[in-house]
Amino acid sequence: MKKRFINPKYYATRDPEIRLVNTFDEFLENMAEVAKENYSKVLGYPTAGTSNMEGFYDWYVNTGMTRVFMNNAGDPFGDSAVNLTTMSIERKTIQFMASLLGFNRDNVWGIITASGTDGNNHGIYFGAQKLKNETGLLPIVYVSKESHYSNKRLCDLQNLEVRLIDCDDMGRMKPEALRAAIYPGRPALVIFSVGSTFKGAIDDQQALNDVLDEVNPVAVYRHVDAALFGGYLPFTEHHDIVDINKCGYQSIAISGHKFFGVDAPCGLFITTNSVFEAQKSFKVGYLNGSMPMINCSRSSIIPLKFYWIIDRLGIEGLSEQAQTILENTVFFLGELHRIGWPAWKNTHSNTIIMKKPSDKLTDKYNLAQGYDKALGGALVHVVVMQKVTRELISAFISDLEDEIMLG
Repeated sequence: MKKRFINPKYYATRDPEIRLVNTFDEFLENMAEVAKENYSKVLGYPTAGTSNMEGFYDWYVNTGMTRVFMNNAGDPFGDSAVNLTTMSIERKTIQFMASLLGFNRDNVWGIITASGTDGNNHGIYFGAQKLKNETGLLPIVYVSKESHYSNKRLCDLQNLEVRLIDCDDMGRMKPEALRAAIYPGRPALVIFSVGSTFKGAIDDQQALNDVLDEVNPVAVYRHVDAALFGGYLPFTEHHDIVDINKCGYQSIAISGHKFFGVDAPCGLFITTNSVFEAQKSFKVGYLNGSMPMINCSRSSIIPLKFYWIIDRLGIEGLSEQAQTILENTVFFLGELHRIGWPAWKNTHSNTIIMKKPSDKLTDKYNLAQGYDKALGGALVHVVVMQKVTRELISAFISDLEDEIMLG
């Protein structure tokens, strides 16, 4: 039975391994034990599991920084009035990734976000404001039905009309469905998924851009939701999929806690100076500049963690990790096919969709669940990250084979 966290001063009588705890310290000890044991088997969710932050925390504690509050409030590319920030490192992190995405160093703006959802929120907001300022009209948002659920929620939050576009069986937005949905009399804000949440689908941006050129709405803004894939694809031979010059997008959101392995939710929102300058000017005297971003306070510690990982691994180390996860994904899929288990993956994806095994195995390996009639009904997926070694893959395959034999 998978071990569970326990709440202080509460019994869990049905699990003999769980005991009553009387203090928060006991709870913390139990939580650490259970988390480490369960984490090693997580296959269904994108966690790297290889980032060694011990050196960072040694510095953080030994220097006394645990007693210093810093706040990246303001524009990381401007002249902040706040002294205690790490915005120079925030800017350096953004420029590092922007260069890999094809941005011109002199034409890039961005922030380190609180999450991938925060990055998409900024993409939708910046896009809507730019289109409204250009045309006087709010856009219609077009996004695939298989995109991350937050995109639809964010459109509700921003009071924007959204049209959900049908996908093919593997989760890619259908160009013909986009063509049928677009109303040319309003600006179009299109969100491309580069790695959809469940199937790991990559929207064909060229085909979708051809549709936009053909229909020719009054104005177009393209935002790329590349939470996981935007992390590893730039370090592979498939980097053109997220290259701004090849794809023609205006902004992109990437997670920091997935491929990069930062140990807290975070991400990047990257766009161009022209998009930044097209925003409403909110002059904030006490921050010494215009603040177009949604959130004021941003973590000063996350940029240090993010760049700590980048600095220690470098392009060579990150490229090696990216190549390994793609190779292990092919290996995993091959092993599933070898034992006759229905499974699929999208091109350039580290996400494998498969027929759902037993509840016991689904729980043991923390497999993410879904349903698709076109692929046979109940499904799960695995996300092959750095910590998903061939040994772990073989252990899962062995367990699955045992289930097959038992019928």
